[in-house]
Amino acid sequence: MRHPPRSVLLAVAGAAALIGSVTVPVVTASGAAPACSVEYSVTSQWDSGFQGAVKVTNNTAAMSSWSLAFDFAGGQKLTQGWNATWSQSGTTVTAASESYNGSLATGASVSAGFIASWSGSNAVPNSFKLNGTSCNTAVEPSPTPEPTDPAEDGPPVLRASGNKLVDAGGVTRRLLGVNRSGGEFMCVQGRGIFDGPVDDASVKAIADWKANTVRIPLNEECWLGLSNIDPAYAGANYINAVKDLVAKVKAHGMTPVVELHWTHGQYTGNSAGCSDVHASCQKPMPDMQYTPSFWASVANTFKNDRTVVFDLFNEPYPDRATSTTTQAWQCWRDGGSCPGIGYEVAGMQDLVDSVRGTGAANLILAGGIAYSNDLSQWLTYRPADPAGNLAAAWHVYNFNTCANESCWNSTLAPVAAQVPLVAGEIGENTCAHGFIDQVMKWFDDRGLSYLGWTWNTWDCSSGPSLISSYDGTPTAFGTGLRDRLRALNG
Repeated sequence: MRHPPRSVLLAVAGAAALIGSVTVPVVTASGAAPACSVEYSVTSQWDSGFQGAVKVTNNTAAMSSWSLAFDFAGGQKLTQGWNATWSQSGTTVTAASESYNGSLATGASVSAGFIASWSGSNAVPNSFKLNGTSCNTAVEPSPTPEPTDPAEDGPPVLRASGNKLVDAGGVTRRLLGVNRSGGEFMCVQGRGIFDGPVDDASVKAIADWKANTVRIPLNEECWLGLSNIDPAYAGANYINAVKDLVAKVKAHGMTPVVELHWTHGQYTGNSAGCSDVHASCQKPMPDMQYTPSFWASVANTFKNDRTVVFDLFNEPYPDRATSTTTQAWQCWRDGGSCPGIGYEVAGMQDLVDSVRGTGAANLILAGGIAYSNDLSQWLTYRPADPAGNLAAAWHVYNFNTCANESCWNSTLAPVAAQVPLVAGEIGENTCAHGFIDQVMKWFDDRGLSYLGWTWNTWDCSSGPSLISSYDGTPTAFGTGLRDRLRALNG
């Protein structure tokens, strides 16, 4: 949504808490250092699969290439891997070095990861060989169970299961709540980090509406601490403020959705929001220069907290720059040199890879083209996520093209039949709630998720505002969402 003026690497899997690294020192019987050592870890595990990792340390002469072999002990089947060429023959799994990581000096280490299926038991391997030489091994414990009672443990860890969002116990969940705008624009404008208070009382006011989700828009230049941002509102100061808001949202039992809203890259074409190269407006697509680094940093920040949901990019509109819809969707997924966009684009696949490359297994949302209002080819071009933990995001306002039930039935329903669908922004610029009432009913009838734009006290004429005061006093527009949330979750 627009705002008032001035005002690397595939992988990871389903649902399980990530665990930290545990290193167990090992020595041979004689006390000499082993020729090599291996740390094997199960970093996440779900009903029929798991993500694993190995860290290999070479304690002998330097080598120009390496090959690690081990045997699965519980009938596990390798499905894919990264940072090595992975293969399986019978029970034996082999990870061979890639061209970029074959050199392994004495004392040096290399890590690689994989995804595999399992049933019955997920027994860990008990022997490893590096280039044919046996290694001593440290083995990490399996992941601890995920929280199942949100009343006691805060918001649930969510995962995509078919076309539903479910918690650790397999119970279907919906994301129903609000957006909390400010973090995307205040910092780049040199005015602070958030627009209005984000203290405990203001967050509690959201919870009092019976919202269970808060979407938090972010700015990549502020998060990364680039030189054009006032240091008071950048880097560690910005990140800590976001982490603090996330913690407050969780403390009130609500799911935090962190979302990339404004990005770097100069675009002056059709429907440009600004001519600035900096992240001072909505760009048609994220940029390759900074956005993958942004998501790698965000994912590393929150990867050990899978209650946090990642929304990759607010409102892509490559369709306004390209000459064909096919080009727009290709740009959306694959990025690169997109027609009509002067900077190198990071596609949705690049961003999924950036998140998963950190080991983060959090639920990911990906919005379509036309400011996330068009999902007509989302299923055809959806990015690959081996975790299967990906949902479609959609935005709708009364002035959008796809703003009627006929369009929703023809373009949204097929998507919602296959993957979870989240309306990350719903709103209307009439200061009433007649339109969003229609949207909410359509989504309620199908058990889908939606979030109102926005929990800010703006004049409705400059953007849909749910409240007139941060104590939760609703506008006429906000009354419709508040009453619906209370009816559903009260």
